[in-house]
Amino acid sequence: MSALAMRTKGAVTLVRSQLSFDNAKTVLFFYILLTQVLKAQRHLKARGIVATTKELYNWISRHVVHLLLRVPSTKARVDTQMNQAKLDIENKLVPKGADVVRHLTLPEEGKSLEWILAEMDKMDVELGNGTNWKQGKLSGAVYHGGDELQKVIVAAYERYCVSNPLHPDVFPAVRKMEAEIVSMCLRLFNNPDGAGVMTSGGTESIIMAVKTYRDWAREVKGIREPEMIVPSTAHAAFDKGAAYLKIKVHTIPVDPYTRRVDLKHVKRAINPNTIMLVGSSINFPDGNQDDIPALGALAAAHKIGLHVDCCLGSFIVPYLEKAGLSQGENCKFKLTPFDFRVRGVTSISCDTHKYGFAPKGTSVIMYRDAELRRHQYYINPTWTGGVYASPSLSGSRPGALIAGTWAVMQYMGSEGYLASCKEIVLSARTIAKAITTSIPELYILGDPPASVVAFASKHPKVNILEVGDAMATRGWHLNALSEPAAVHLACTRLTLQVVDTFIADLKDSVKEAKVAPSGKGTMVSLYGLGNSSPVGPSMVGQLATAFLDALYKA
Repeated sequence: MSALAMRTKGAVTLVRSQLSFDNAKTVLFFYILLTQVLKAQRHLKARGIVATTKELYNWISRHVVHLLLRVPSTKARVDTQMNQAKLDIENKLVPKGADVVRHLTLPEEGKSLEWILAEMDKMDVELGNGTNWKQGKLSGAVYHGGDELQKVIVAAYERYCVSNPLHPDVFPAVRKMEAEIVSMCLRLFNNPDGAGVMTSGGTESIIMAVKTYRDWAREVKGIREPEMIVPSTAHAAFDKGAAYLKIKVHTIPVDPYTRRVDLKHVKRAINPNTIMLVGSSINFPDGNQDDIPALGALAAAHKIGLHVDCCLGSFIVPYLEKAGLSQGENCKFKLTPFDFRVRGVTSISCDTHKYGFAPKGTSVIMYRDAELRRHQYYINPTWTGGVYASPSLSGSRPGALIAGTWAVMQYMGSEGYLASCKEIVLSARTIAKAITTSIPELYILGDPPASVVAFASKHPKVNILEVGDAMATRGWHLNALSEPAAVHLACTRLTLQVVDTFIADLKDSVKEAKVAPSGKGTMVSLYGLGNSSPVGPSMVGQLATAFLDALYKA
């Protein structure tokens, strides 16, 4: 072959290579473009034009405000205000003064039990300006079953205080009790042949469910960019789990009247990357229940998971029907089915440490079958320390809490929980009825069927956050809500003794907020800031960070 022919052939090869490279780049470009367009289309379909436009507006507004905050004079003024707010938070939480004794290093010699108890007494006296929870003036927080039940917990805890379920061969009784707790809960939620695991609380149960569906979807459906659909009233633990596990969340609005998730919007948000739907029975913010059968039908039709959050409903919701309370006085809707009898429900979380009255730090995550549960496990067969397997986030776990939970459930029995359900739910309905009939400035959010009552203002001169702050001056510790601004009370056994006091104090607080609003309370300052401007949430985030920092200041 001549030199000219060889050069010509080389040039042709080079051109072909260049064309191939250019074609590959073009294909890659259009692949990326198509992928991003598809993601945008799914996002727009899930959120809707109005919500997407609002998100874009807020994003632009936040960036504009942040740019304005870089102006030295504005930044200095805002920093001064934020620093003062952070100092106020610290001063409320951290004891100050020369008389405060701080134990910052280990003592050279160990102290006696008598000294330890005396020091605890001293701290209780010195720091005794907190809430006396036994008075019952708080929302949820302490689910106290009574002094006798407390003795049962302490006795069980003492017996198994060093036990660790990570070693079932060393502590076989704890293993047996944990399995029996899960079995009792599965039967309570009508799935005796299902599977479950105990966790440290509702947040871990929810995160474990999210992890399970992520891993299940990856293995069974090949989903690598998972998405989940949750109501706006779902617990923040779902967002927390998604943040940890890198899952996209579509938050769906609820009907302003029923407070149930918008099912048409849920259906529109489902796409090939959806791994799970979420429903609450009952939700934390306002105590209402989503339409679980309708969500179950959607989940079954699309072959995806449906997790029902019963952490707060726990040992109340399963007993409502037996107690004759599934259709309350003047209820707008019946308590809809919510457990494993509903087709499409694949997992349920239930907090034993709430209305189960078990010691704090216990919950159960339940699955329709053991095959789904195995996706929750973490197993490392090649670790140099040996085969490592754990059912949940924790490795070592406190067996004493398991023993305490088992003991409480045996002590209470089904009849005990039924009686407790009646008392607590009737107290909540008494409060709701009083608000509806005798406090015209307020209204109840939805029609809560169980233990939580949330109320908002319908009077132009009554700021509900002012009402919450006025209740705080009367010793009440309630929860503030947003969208809409509201306040809620989660009734417990402790509430039974103060129902009339609550109603009277609420009436007085509404009058006070109407006539002489202070504008200085915690709810007004914190939650008002959160809704006052696009940058409000970031400011609240800074204050929340300051609060967490203050928790660890000795």
